[in-house]
Amino acid sequence: MIQKQLCQNGVRIIHEKMPYVRSLAIGLFVKAGSVHETEQEWGLSHFIEHMLFKGTSTRTAKMIAEQFDRMGGDMNAYTSKEMTCYYATVLDHHAEEALTILADMLFHSRFDEMDIRKEKSVILDEIASVEDTPDDDVDERLWSVMYPNQPIGRSIGGIEKTIESFDKEMIERYLSKYYTPENVIISIAGNYDDSLIGFIEDLFNSFESPSRSTNASEGPVPVFHSGRTSKTKDIEQAHICIGYPGLKLTDERLHDLILLDSIVGGTMSSRMFQKIREEKGLAYSVFSYYSSYLTTGAFVIYGGTGPEHLEEMASTMDQLIDEIVSVGVTEMELHNAKEQLKGSFLLGLESSESRMHRNGKNELILSEHKTLDEVVELIEKVQLENVNAIARETFAHRRAISFIGPKKTVNRIRF
Repeated sequence: MIQKQLCQNGVRIIHEKMPYVRSLAIGLFVKAGSVHETEQEWGLSHFIEHMLFKGTSTRTAKMIAEQFDRMGGDMNAYTSKEMTCYYATVLDHHAEEALTILADMLFHSRFDEMDIRKEKSVILDEIASVEDTPDDDVDERLWSVMYPNQPIGRSIGGIEKTIESFDKEMIERYLSKYYTPENVIISIAGNYDDSLIGFIEDLFNSFESPSRSTNASEGPVPVFHSGRTSKTKDIEQAHICIGYPGLKLTDERLHDLILLDSIVGGTMSSRMFQKIREEKGLAYSVFSYYSSYLTTGAFVIYGGTGPEHLEEMASTMDQLIDEIVSVGVTEMELHNAKEQLKGSFLLGLESSESRMHRNGKNELILSEHKTLDEVVELIEKVQLENVNAIARETFAHRRAISFIGPKKTVNRIRF
């Protein structure tokens, strides 16, 4: 059962006991992501995520790494459009030590100027690695077309101009705005004693808000745009991403869209995978995905293929979309999609780490926790006419296109 404890200063502790495991997963979730940044702060959430691993007033970066290695644990972090998460998985008897280190990183990171300079170079290399990976790059460029000049359309990593401008003062100013008790969730799942909750309270109760903290609101509702971007690159394959408007997280039709994704390209039995890869052999990688956030979302189709198959793959994508709109999906497809979704959802929550992440995200973004049975019931209740309706609505919209490939292929796409 998921339980919630509110600290006096506003920090929320979400905990779920799994007494049959020996692990404990710990997540420190902060409502500070790329959608909260100004144009001048572009990439700062991600930069701060890196800097919290660079050492505190009592621990060097090497000491932090060595302490987790001695525990046999795993520690990492990520930044998304809506949050930053610092997390660790350890054996249950190392819980207090792991929490102490995470709290030290949050409260006492040094932000040394030399470390800041070094990390700028590291992050610029990380951005370059994305640009060297065309299936990642084509997706990031698609978001910039779908939501131009809007925070949700920006890449999470930032750009060279903004990254080079970051300094200790800018970091601390951003922390004072968003790294505040009301924006922080501590999520734990696994095997723990009830006394651990009191330990967490004592550890994080000293966390104080600045005199003028900022609520991490999502800002104006983003507006989807159609359009096209293309990039020539001396590579062997051509990569296409097609984007349509999606649904926000709180939309009651979200499970209709999730099941549509499964049928279109989200699984190995989907129409895109079966037709383009299995039947025609046009591509190794072809799939669809949906992304949903508090204010908006997107439905995306991706394919990567050799230049000689590009036009046929693109034409087949169009045909499949037209068929879904005009004829609709079948009862059997919907039944299979429901079974696959229920299976992946339930199997995906068998580890303490997956439970911790689910609970932390749900509390931070939605402030609610549906039981597993409630989620399964929502999936079961989806009707065929609703899936077909969301398909017609989604694919009727003018789309956004992102393309990366050899120069000779750029003008051969008729999207």
